[in-house]
Amino acid sequence: MAQQEIPYKIYLEENEMPKAWYNVRADMKNKPAPLLNPATGRPMTAEELSGVFCRELVAQELNDTDREIPIPQEIRDFYRMYRPSPLVRAYCLEKKLDTPAKIYYKFEGNNTSGSHKLNSAIAQAYYAKKQGLRGVTTETGAGQWGTALSMACAYFELDCRVYMVKVSYEQKPFRREVMRTYGASVTPSPSMDTAVGRAINERFPGTTGSLGCAISEAVEAATTREGYRYVLGSVLNQVLLHQSVIGLETKAALDKYGIVPDVIIGCAGGGSNLGGLISPFMGEKLRGERDYRIVAVEPASCPSLTRGRFAYDFCDTGKVCPLAKMYTLGSGFIPAPNHAGGLRYHGMSSILSQLYHDGYMEAVSVPQTQVFEAAEYFARCEGILPAPESSHAIRAAIDEALKCRETGKEETIVFGLTGTGYFDMVAYEKFHDGKMEDYIPTDEELEKSFAGLPQIG
Repeated sequence: MAQQEIPYKIYLEENEMPKAWYNVRADMKNKPAPLLNPATGRPMTAEELSGVFCRELVAQELNDTDREIPIPQEIRDFYRMYRPSPLVRAYCLEKKLDTPAKIYYKFEGNNTSGSHKLNSAIAQAYYAKKQGLRGVTTETGAGQWGTALSMACAYFELDCRVYMVKVSYEQKPFRREVMRTYGASVTPSPSMDTAVGRAINERFPGTTGSLGCAISEAVEAATTREGYRYVLGSVLNQVLLHQSVIGLETKAALDKYGIVPDVIIGCAGGGSNLGGLISPFMGEKLRGERDYRIVAVEPASCPSLTRGRFAYDFCDTGKVCPLAKMYTLGSGFIPAPNHAGGLRYHGMSSILSQLYHDGYMEAVSVPQTQVFEAAEYFARCEGILPAPESSHAIRAAIDEALKCRETGKEETIVFGLTGTGYFDMVAYEKFHDGKMEDYIPTDEELEKSFAGLPQIG
């Protein structure tokens, strides 16, 4: 199809929205390893997991066989408030780069929470309400997940308790206030409100926190309050399932114009955005129907895929959660305080870890100054201030487009723009003032963290 016939923004009609989530595990030959009970070393049962998570979410977490899982009508009705989201042709960026590459991005920032996280937040809140719970607890790093969950809980009139990584709590007060506006309570983590928080503060005096710390506190808060369950914004199988709406819409929009991508790029922290974006494309790849290059982009300061170990590890710093087999830096790993680009989790989704281990996708890591250079470049070309997290994908997409300029190859590049960066201006300020530093952990530091991995398998 001629280039001029493809609009800047490709929208689907409401009746073209997905009616079912896609479960990529159904097409995986090597399924993700099961979650293990740290006390027994045996796979977690549905009954054990139901003490922490909502019952129907547990069923989704353990479902390795059903390719499609219907989206309840109430969730689909909520999705209609901001979905389908646009697939945008980055004509201005292409022109600025003088590249023969065609660049598309799926923009997930067109809702008040500012990111893709709402896709799973509303689903998890729905199942909590359906179960008759009083409220939920969670952690948040940069604040996008906490913001999305506070919105979803307000919609279903659920209490929402958020433990926010302390460095983000201090750097992003406006994100915190949005959560409070929607009725959530927000506590900097590690706090002195939980036993595990007090223990972490004693072990690491003055720590700025990590997602692993915040997860530990949120799980303790949920399991010690009647009528509460814990919910998570990334990493888990159920979250990648909900986020598959991103990839399903992206593929439907591309198919509408006969576009077949060569490279699909997503930022990678815990895996929610990347896993959602690539899901239907990965399904085709797993079934042998079509091949794509799929690239995960992570921060050099928290490089779980590119420098981590594929092993069972605790999902949290306090070691109260189940063990997951994943690429990990060790549950005790805490990113440097100067790390401002998000994607702070010590491990990677078990689904994505297995796919990466089996060679179905690539991974690269990039330093944060290069990430913010790409973010600024993109903002000046495309008119959207991108979130630092998705700017990792922008960096990689620009690099791929520049390679095409050198080789003359006309690749089609698709990347995920997870959301906007309007609550991340402290990080942008540091970049503009020349105060942003690139920190890359040494091999010695990582080996020290790996030493704490549980000796399983």
